[in-house]
Amino acid sequence: MTKENKTEFFTDWTYAPSPESTDHIKLNKQYDLFINGKFVKPNSKKYFSTINPATEEKLAEVALADEKDVDAAVNAAKNAYDKVWKKMPAAERGKYIFRIARLLQERAREFAVIESLNGGKPIRESRDVDVPLAANHFFYYAGWADKLEYAFPNKKPQSLGVAGQIIPWNFPLLMAAWKIAPALATGNTVVLKPAETTPLTALKLAELIRDSGLPDGVVNIVTGFGNTGAAIVNHPKVNKIAFTGSTDVGKIIQKSIAGTNKKVTLELGGKAANIIFDDAPIDQAVEGIINGIFFNQGHVCCAGSRLFVQENVADVVIAKLKQRLETLIVGNPLDKNTDIGAINSREQLQKINDYIKIGIDEGAEMYQSSCNIPAKGFFCKPTLFLHTSQSHRIVQEEIFGPVLAIQTFRTIEEVIEKANNIPYGLSAGVWTDKGSKIFNLTTKLRAGVVWANTYNKFDPASPFGGYKESGFGREGGLHGLMPYLQF
Repeated sequence: MTKENKTEFFTDWTYAPSPESTDHIKLNKQYDLFINGKFVKPNSKKYFSTINPATEEKLAEVALADEKDVDAAVNAAKNAYDKVWKKMPAAERGKYIFRIARLLQERAREFAVIESLNGGKPIRESRDVDVPLAANHFFYYAGWADKLEYAFPNKKPQSLGVAGQIIPWNFPLLMAAWKIAPALATGNTVVLKPAETTPLTALKLAELIRDSGLPDGVVNIVTGFGNTGAAIVNHPKVNKIAFTGSTDVGKIIQKSIAGTNKKVTLELGGKAANIIFDDAPIDQAVEGIINGIFFNQGHVCCAGSRLFVQENVADVVIAKLKQRLETLIVGNPLDKNTDIGAINSREQLQKINDYIKIGIDEGAEMYQSSCNIPAKGFFCKPTLFLHTSQSHRIVQEEIFGPVLAIQTFRTIEEVIEKANNIPYGLSAGVWTDKGSKIFNLTTKLRAGVVWANTYNKFDPASPFGGYKESGFGREGGLHGLMPYLQF
């Protein structure tokens, strides 16, 4: 067999389909609002459809909450806070949070499948990352519930009251856990609104919370669109706003609460720099780049969507990236072989395609995988843009899709300046075998999280958050308790 034949042999194979079963999950045809421990009909009597982005088929009808529904949820949370949750011994609160974590573990397979059905992400990511991390956050904060005096010595930490929480569509269950767990551990009650395109795992979490025996009204979950979120932000009995989403909406929230006593944390957009030096472990770095932008469809605010490669290894890195792109499988999110699932919505896919056109029009060189994508559903081929510069919009603006813009650099000073020359500052990655370079860059990159020789690794004990237009405040770790406390 010739070398050419060997290459052809190894690039032409395909995996047999390996779809995850859906027999074990239960989805209702219609979901109501979860208020005061019960599912109740919306005041508007209106419902909206939530779909599977991989097939465009409707999964369920979901209640549309209006201001009266939000008011009912906030009043339920306030009542539970004043009469039950605030007065409960902290150790007892921790037991409830621990119970939620255990129930989530027990139903992990069901939650993983629903997350992939409703969100479009590959089942491997839902199964191995999202659901375990969500459970781990509940476990972690259950442990902090009765240790706040030790976490903040001599400060006498006190809860705030009602926390209004609004989460995005990219990590529906994990974002809910990030927000609910520290709020409960610090003695607050919650009104949470999931994204309108991915409400199902939040509503399944509501079922789990009800089954856990958590006192009525401690956690309330209302579904709807932007108006529903605005009603939460503007409600006078809400003491704390926690928002993860776009920078534009974050700015609106800031203006809305100006002049009030509401505390706020904002985790907004990102355009992370992934930096490969010439002394980096190249194969490991290439796999880290793929993991940082393509395995999650670029649907992560901290996705490494800007790649900086030191000039003398750029050709090698780009060649390996192109080769690796050809091996990625785009398709059914429930297939265990799938690397890249569906884009979450038609609108998001259109936005990604618009940016790809912008990149071409601006003169960047585009390279896309030659893979086939399904005819139905919202799918996008993994895309590289070469020969980009700081002035390209695809370099400066958040795309939120599997699109990677590549630049080269010569010196450390040059790459630091380029990496920081952007409105965002959420995360970054550094690939090198020199610890001194890593420590040098971590002090100079304006990013809330800097990964070294890895990417997109999360831990409940590690704080996460950004600078500049990526927001402020931290979630996760000891730092994640502080926004829910007053001293």
